[in-house]
Amino acid sequence: MGASSLSTPPRQVPRLSRLALAGLLLLAACFPGGAAAETASEAQLRAAYLVNFLKYVEWPAAITGANICVLGRDSLAGPLASYEGRLIQGREIRIRRVSQPEQLADCQEVFVPDGDEERFAGAIRNLSRQPVLTVGENARFVEQGGGVALVRVDNRLVFDVNLPVLQRAGLKVSPQMLRLARDVVGGHR
Repeated sequence: MGASSLSTPPRQVPRLSRLALAGLLLLAACFPGGAAAETASEAQLRAAYLVNFLKYVEWPAAITGANICVLGRDSLAGPLASYEGRLIQGREIRIRRVSQPEQLADCQEVFVPDGDEERFAGAIRNLSRQPVLTVGENARFVEQGGGVALVRVDNRLVFDVNLPVLQRAGLKVSPQMLRLARDVVGGHR
């Protein structure tokens, strides 16, 4: 590995140490913003979290993609677009907007915007035994069978993890991600 990230190919996300990644997630979780900039900044932070979750979760060896699918209302199209085509752990990131549960077959991560959880609850339950990381914006998302809830609490973004759901899906979550979580359902940090 080179001494500088300047030598990294332009379409590759630089490899950071686990400590640096943990620091990045902590910094993102504590990011305050003004009312006008908050919406754009929060969307960018949510997008960064979705991409960083790909670094902290291990899929079965047969899974070679890194497709992030936004199910329903597309609130992160702009911020996620900047990650399109980048490499993360040797896999190319692809962003897709999905309007029907039948379109989820090629997704490694599915993001369900707040307000769409009930509408797509059946689809999320159907994904529970497939190697798909499900992420929602409502704290109840993990209680309803989702894998990760990315929520806003006191002007910061935090996340909860439903470990049994992710394990049933055949996903391995790194201990670093569990330590950074606000709450781990069915496990410990």
